[in-house]
Amino acid sequence: MIITEQTIALLDQTEELTDLIEASESFQTYIQTKAARRTSQEAKEIEREFLKMKEDYEYVQRFGKHHPDHDRIKKEMHLIKRRLDVQPEIAAFKKAERNLDKLLGEVSELLAHSVSPKIKVPTGNPFFDEGGCSGGGSCGGGGSCGCAV
Repeated sequence: MIITEQTIALLDQTEELTDLIEASESFQTYIQTKAARRTSQEAKEIEREFLKMKEDYEYVQRFGKHHPDHDRIKKEMHLIKRRLDVQPEIAAFKKAERNLDKLLGEVSELLAHSVSPKIKVPTGNPFFDEGGCSGGGSCGGGGSCGCAV
């Protein structure tokens, strides 16, 4: 690849965008909640229990309902998953992760559409990703964005 002034300018703009994303509230919250989750003894313990239960669950699933512990393991798996989902540091981290993912998705969409409105950008929603409209259905159903309606 030949480095041109245009390439250097593009790399500089990329660094600026990266700096803006890292300075965003979404990114900062993500970093803080990630650290809180990593240092929480309660979160670590529940994650360990979940991983152990996941191994048991996957083993039992190989045999399906024919395994004698199927119902018990399945119920315990749901209970530990619920404990994992409501543990404060883990729940805060997951929320921050979704918000950061949303921000990055919006940035990706803006970048792609600044090049061409026909560029497809994964939205995280299989309905819209499969439909061909990367704008989350923003074409209004008329197919003006190039999607097959």
